[in-house]
Amino acid sequence: MILGLDVGGANTKAASSDGRWTRTVYLPLWKKAPLRKVLGQMAEDADPRALGVVMTGELADRFPNKLAGILYIKKTVEDAFTCPIRFWGTKGFGWNDPRDLAAANWSASAHLISREVGDCIFVDMGSTTIDLIPIRAKPRAATADYRRLARGELVYSGLLRTNLAALLPSVRIDDQRIPLSSELFAITADAYRVLGEITDTEYRCDTPDGAGKDRRSALRRLARTVCADLEEIGEEGALAIATQALETQHDTLIAALAHQAERYDLDTVAVAGVGEDVIERAARRLELKCIRLSDRYGPAVSEVFPAYAVARLAEADI
Repeated sequence: MILGLDVGGANTKAASSDGRWTRTVYLPLWKKAPLRKVLGQMAEDADPRALGVVMTGELADRFPNKLAGILYIKKTVEDAFTCPIRFWGTKGFGWNDPRDLAAANWSASAHLISREVGDCIFVDMGSTTIDLIPIRAKPRAATADYRRLARGELVYSGLLRTNLAALLPSVRIDDQRIPLSSELFAITADAYRVLGEITDTEYRCDTPDGAGKDRRSALRRLARTVCADLEEIGEEGALAIATQALETQHDTLIAALAHQAERYDLDTVAVAGVGEDVIERAARRLELKCIRLSDRYGPAVSEVFPAYAVARLAEADI
């Protein structure tokens, strides 16, 4: 087996190059989660003959800078696995400076998609962010995340972990415009949960208050964003907050997608990640052709696509 590993700040994901073995572990590095232990278990369970690795977890604020995070992740991976290891950077496997490994998971995905799909916008919506990578013969995105943010190739909004206060300055409830508090009271997972788009099981991150992932608990958190109890604004008020938050997120995504489509004259979108449905809706609104990677590679692979991509790239490079 050739294994691919994607070490993120919130989730660590793995996939075999044949797509038959996948795994996702919620592992918040900013909380000093036991990365070495989890990777050791993966190494034992998968027993790969070679490993390809991408990372984004170097940005976790437990590290003083990106380089420190890169070196920590790199050494932890090397300590956990005894097989040959190839680390993919923004310049591929042929990197010289460890800094080239920073936030390169999108690069592995886009290189594989450029070979197997062709010209398109590769869009991967995860729990925290959305990558929008234009591909014309090759990936055309900037290599540094802050430049991708500036160019609209990275949208810091995800299916689960985005603070609603980062999406909405205010909401309308009962014909009143109410500012949202800037506290971390509710996240996008709460909005998707109460609107029936994800289940308790699919709520794969910590809740802001440490309480349950059930619908009632999510409604209470939504009410808190306007400094209210659920009894004050009712379920209808909490649902209004959820609906407006997701509409705002959707509008932001449509604008970012339209920008890339127009800039690179692309009419096809290849979508991956836990937010595939959300991306597809945005693509349909823009009348873009949509290729769901869950249909092509399977739902489990779509959710961990960078790990699968780096496994495939490592397999071809060995």
